[in-house]
Amino acid sequence: METLPYPEPDVRLARLAGAVGLPAVWPPTEEFLGGLAQRTGLRAHDLLLVADIPPPETAWFMDETAGASSSLVARSLALPSSGRRLLRTRARSLTAPTGTLTPWQPRPYEQYPPGFGSLLLRMLALRNLNWSGTAKAMCLMSGVCKAASTIGAVGRGAKPLDGEMLDGFAATLGVPVAVLAELTGVRPSADGREHPPEVLDTAALIWEIRHLTWDQEGELTVYAEELGKD
Repeated sequence: METLPYPEPDVRLARLAGAVGLPAVWPPTEEFLGGLAQRTGLRAHDLLLVADIPPPETAWFMDETAGASSSLVARSLALPSSGRRLLRTRARSLTAPTGTLTPWQPRPYEQYPPGFGSLLLRMLALRNLNWSGTAKAMCLMSGVCKAASTIGAVGRGAKPLDGEMLDGFAATLGVPVAVLAELTGVRPSADGREHPPEVLDTAALIWEIRHLTWDQEGELTVYAEELGKD
């Protein structure tokens, strides 16, 4: 089982606030969460998970056959900054047709005990990334290449969250590894470094397509391929 102490939600938020020089506020106000999101790189919904506050029900409406594919992630990473900007603009312009999204229902193996591993996997679930999707995106974005079963084991607390995995999660979420290190108490690996722009942009793209359908994600992948030819 996971050996890291898992503190109460007020302590978890205070750790994040301390990491970016904000005074901690409990219970958290909307203004505080907004400022904390801006400074840490986490999304407001991520911070609700940190605080044990349920995100809005609409946050979990998804097409579970979609999610960022390895093809889309790879193409995004390979694009120049102008291409990545166009790709994200196209992604933001898309809306899933009415009735195509359904509430995400965690499967039995996705119901985790409290812990930092499960917290990170629930953040990724908000991005419509399951174990397999996380493993593929993490490998491409950070070079931390693990099996999907290993990702799941971290969520279940069966595998410790170590510095290498912390680097991988930070890149996939688009968050400075120092922020996750302060939150979790895990020391980053010796290779931990700032994320390059293509990783941050791709992490933002993953967030922006979380409520799109499989067909729409396929269209974006084709568009990314066309941008790469320009």
